[in-house]
Amino acid sequence: MNPETLYYIILAVIVLDFLIDKVLNHLNAKHFDDPVPRELDDVYDDEAYQKSQRYKKERYRFGVISSSFSLALTLGFIILDGFPWVDGIARSISDNPIWIALIFFGIIMLGSDLLTTPFSWYSTFVIEEKYGFNKTTKKTFWLDKLKGWLMMSLIGGAILAVLVWFYDFAGDGFWWYALVVMALSAVFINMFYARLIVPIFNKQTPLEEGSLRNKIESYAQSVGFKLDNIFVIDGSKRSTKANAYFSGFGSEKRITLFDTLINDLEEEEIVAVLAHEVGHYKKKHIIVNLTVSILTTGFTLWLLSLFVGSPVLSQALGVEIPSFHVGLVAFGILYSPISELTGLIMNLISRKFEYQADDFARETYSAQPLISGLKKLSGNNLSNLTPHKAYVFIHYSHPPLLQRYRNLTRA
Repeated sequence: MNPETLYYIILAVIVLDFLIDKVLNHLNAKHFDDPVPRELDDVYDDEAYQKSQRYKKERYRFGVISSSFSLALTLGFIILDGFPWVDGIARSISDNPIWIALIFFGIIMLGSDLLTTPFSWYSTFVIEEKYGFNKTTKKTFWLDKLKGWLMMSLIGGAILAVLVWFYDFAGDGFWWYALVVMALSAVFINMFYARLIVPIFNKQTPLEEGSLRNKIESYAQSVGFKLDNIFVIDGSKRSTKANAYFSGFGSEKRITLFDTLINDLEEEEIVAVLAHEVGHYKKKHIIVNLTVSILTTGFTLWLLSLFVGSPVLSQALGVEIPSFHVGLVAFGILYSPISELTGLIMNLISRKFEYQADDFARETYSAQPLISGLKKLSGNNLSNLTPHKAYVFIHYSHPPLLQRYRNLTRA
């Protein structure tokens, strides 16, 4: 295949991906005004429902504008030879392939983030603020940006440097070495995410002694789940939206509750939500997800090894000197349809796991407090109660509230 043909295929993939996403979003938006199912008619009162409708529609319009800008930015950068320009800057600074790749991606990612920052700002300080969700201060917003750039430089830069280094000495066989490193990194991050990464952005404190902790520990003991680490995170620092999650293995496993969750739900509802999270652990969902993720990464790296060395990939983006970093960009774009497919499969698995975790909570604790807790969380987050089935199939990692309700109340 010649570079010109591949160039037009790359543009077509980008545009087609955008159009499919917009069609799905449009279908979903057309169902915003559907009647609320009778099982969920207690999620909102009339005023809150109207507010949720305004919020969904405003987020939809904003999404169309921001994604259209991103599309124009990407297409413009390719058509106006942005990649050869940045590659030239990187090569003028260093002739080391690792540093060239780091400078190349550093310029592109920093530039892209800066150009899209106004959209992040508007989303946070206009839309989320308007509907009472935002608790982020301007100082926190910019500190998060700086911390994010630092993390991207250290972790992303290290992974990129290792990939280039492996490619330089192992050629097409680099993917084996890369897979081992990335698999170990994935396990390490999963183990120590809460201990090492979360504190950079949030404050975590052990859940204080009292009725809630006693109920959680009593439940954990009843299902044979050894739990010494129960933490509360200051989610209210940024948003009123609530969450809870499980992380780690062995002695590092811990339950983390957002302070907003504790404020929004009754103690029985919080325990039911945690029973759901324990269900994920007991059903080995975390191990399965990690394994599937590593296998998917291995497949991607293997496929990358077959094509990344081809000069046609670099030339299709206008860069005459073939390189791993430019080939990686072209491959990433061309791989996106496969990525969408693997993402769809992962979402199917994830939704199945959510049902299983709900079943575990129902069988080992109680369905009713979990149902009432999920309803409160959906109402407080102004969630969409009538999503389009196609949108759910493609994008949802969790089943919609109505399906979870029906599963929890089935005989």
